[in-house]
Amino acid sequence: MTTKPALTRAKLHAAYAAGTTTPAELVSLIHRRMAEINDPGIFIHLVPEETARAAAAALPPFDPVRYPLWGLPVAVKDNIDIEGLPTTAACPGFAYVAKASAPAVTALLDAGAVLIGKTNLDQFATGLVGVRTPYPVPRNAFDAARVPGGSSSGSAVAVAQGLATLSLGTDTAGSGRIPAALNNLVGLKPSLGAVSTRGVVPACRTLDTISVFAATVEDAWAGFEVIAAYDERDPQSRSMPAQDIAGAAPIRRIGVPPVPEIDDDAGRAAWDAARARLARLGIAIEEVDLSAFHAVARLLYDGPWVAERAAAVGDFCAAKPGAVHPVTRGIIAGAGRFSAVDAFRGLYLLAELRRRTEPMWDRVDALAVPSAPCFPTLAELEADPIGPNARLGAYTNFVNLLDLAALALPGPFRPDRLPAGITLIAPRGSDARLAALGLRFQEAA
Repeated sequence: MTTKPALTRAKLHAAYAAGTTTPAELVSLIHRRMAEINDPGIFIHLVPEETARAAAAALPPFDPVRYPLWGLPVAVKDNIDIEGLPTTAACPGFAYVAKASAPAVTALLDAGAVLIGKTNLDQFATGLVGVRTPYPVPRNAFDAARVPGGSSSGSAVAVAQGLATLSLGTDTAGSGRIPAALNNLVGLKPSLGAVSTRGVVPACRTLDTISVFAATVEDAWAGFEVIAAYDERDPQSRSMPAQDIAGAAPIRRIGVPPVPEIDDDAGRAAWDAARARLARLGIAIEEVDLSAFHAVARLLYDGPWVAERAAAVGDFCAAKPGAVHPVTRGIIAGAGRFSAVDAFRGLYLLAELRRRTEPMWDRVDALAVPSAPCFPTLAELEADPIGPNARLGAYTNFVNLLDLAALALPGPFRPDRLPAGITLIAPRGSDARLAALGLRFQEAA
């Protein structure tokens, strides 16, 4: 497949400054691209072209300092509220019209962004494959026979196909990183609490965060800077020191898995090339034992945390089982096998495993891991709806449980010309340090 050119902020702001195009004209270009791409699975709710053109034409005068996202087209995952638009979480029977926008959406629009639409997802943000939806499945931007990645499938494909400069997803277990990796994008997964999750349909409320997709680290960081803010009305919001890429402490030593979990030779070749690129940046690379991290990852679905998903939407699923995707329904129903005692035992085990991982940060500044150990085909997923999804979370599921920041980056392509990515991971509050290294990694390409 051939993807459309990226709508980067640098490119668009240069065109706006030169007067060679306008945001309203860009909206029309995007709608022409949609017709050419002909992928009905990307958007669940598309802002009508004339409505979006009118919003673009009503922007204040071009001022990218005051309005850092001026004229940039954005898309928003459809489990995030936008005033006056339906929120479905990819479940039509659950849909409601939002009375107010999530603070992150308000921040985007206040910064000059133009909304293109709300995007498809794995229902109730439960999945990493991007196909657990009653709507048409978004097509992977590079190979229509492969999964697009989830749960933020539509948000990733919208950026990869040049329909948005950046998009908002959510990330609980990797939903802002796996789709980035499988569509050659940056996926910025903030530290927990750095971005308000008020106005988000929860998956696991204590682990959820809003993430940012973009073609470049520069654009992803611009989006994150706009939406990051403490929200006293969100009990999960946490104060964060101001972060600045230019002043971030450099990452000098990175830990990597000695034998990475990658399922095919093409993926291993891409990982070796990514690791070599890191080394060329002058970073010391140390092979480290990640067994405790993987033990944490297994807790997310094999432990009582699945009950947190039932706390979010379990009552709806029980009341209207026919409205719920069968795979999603089965996962949430699995919460019933855990008791309150199991929940406390899970918390104790997580605390023990967290303590075992803490010495890692005395040895290295960050971890670098393959973003995804596999790249399932739709046929493989149809034959086994659970196994490939579980496999995709090998390097993502532990991150939020351990309160870490992460940045998925496009890496060197696989020999079969499919995208592959690496993910940088570091302690909470390291978002700027990861972005600074991510900029260098992309520039080295």
